[in-house]
Amino acid sequence: MIYIRSALFNVVFYVNLALFLVLGAGFYFTPRKWSIRALQVWARSSLFWLRVIGGIRMEVRGKEHIPPGACLVAGKHQSFWETFAILPLLDDPAMVLKKELTYIPFFGWFIYKFRMIPVERSAGTQALRTLVEAAQEAIAANRQVVIMPEGTRRAPDDPPDYKPGAAALYGKLDVPCIPFALNSGLFWPRRQFLRRPGTIVISFLEPIPPGSNRKLFQSRLETAIEGETAHLVAEGRRVL
Repeated sequence: MIYIRSALFNVVFYVNLALFLVLGAGFYFTPRKWSIRALQVWARSSLFWLRVIGGIRMEVRGKEHIPPGACLVAGKHQSFWETFAILPLLDDPAMVLKKELTYIPFFGWFIYKFRMIPVERSAGTQALRTLVEAAQEAIAANRQVVIMPEGTRRAPDDPPDYKPGAAALYGKLDVPCIPFALNSGLFWPRRQFLRRPGTIVISFLEPIPPGSNRKLFQSRLETAIEGETAHLVAEGRRVL
């Protein structure tokens, strides 16, 4: 049964995405904030179908730690799930993502419309400068900059591999950083077809206030995220 439900959900998910991109093309010409609201509606609809068809629910913990207005949000990246599930949890998210996604017709056009932050990771130090400049613009617009510090999806048991991007942003933006942990990789594994029923938990942790040096920040961020992630993964495995 899990194979049937997974197949059905995957079809519905991508049909739902295609419909948003095509039928919602008019939002490319509306004010950006309207377009963000439409994106959040799509994300909620995807979470609805995931719950109804795939049997995967979502639990949010620590949302009270997210301040109103501008901040840096940095967390674990285990699956495709968090790239859309986090969108309705923030008022005006500016997601850091790989530039290759902008080359996809419709999808890439909307990335620019939403003023997300594409980064060409192979560009080295120039990529960091571009990232910081775009993030500063987003913070000036009172948005929440969202970054996955490891840069790519990693399985729940993979050792951490934190890149310098989050620390570079923290050092330049002068806003609090809200770490988050999750266990999505247990239920929506990367590069796998199956969607395993259960509850994905995303947990927002105590903010790291601005003002620390980058090395201390990097240590605090990794310790907070990895410790809570280990707890959530163990909790999720008990019910699998």
